[in-house]
Amino acid sequence: MSVNKVILVGNLGKDPELRYTASGTAVCNFSLATTERYKNRDGQQQDKTEWHNIVCWRQLAEICGKYLVKGKQIYIEGKLQTRKWEDRDGNSRYTTEIVADQMQMLGRAGDDNSAGPRRETRQEPSMDQSAPQNSYENVQFNPDDDIPF
Repeated sequence: MSVNKVILVGNLGKDPELRYTASGTAVCNFSLATTERYKNRDGQQQDKTEWHNIVCWRQLAEICGKYLVKGKQIYIEGKLQTRKWEDRDGNSRYTTEIVADQMQMLGRAGDDNSAGPRRETRQEPSMDQSAPQNSYENVQFNPDDDIPF
């Protein structure tokens, strides 16, 4: 038996980049910073920041692309994946990234970057106003929810 599981809590280093494959599958990429604080031998507090490349697919990609912004604190669960690719000169390169399967936005409501979607997408109203709409624009986040750790 083997386990490939990554859990991170950190802050986005830039706005997510949402794209679609040729077959129409959503994919979202962003960087996540995690910072460890410790005291050195002299008792001075030090910060060590690690940067992680995150990849999300399908519905999670669309949610991340719509709601996440640079600086937002999030919780991510996923797995490590290493890909091999060739650069312009034909040299083999490797990229290690976290393929996310769960994401939770952290922080309190009213934080500068948690007020709502970063991009609004307006649709013309349908003729049948009683039909439920599949939209994340009305998702409510309760800042008083307990964090499960």
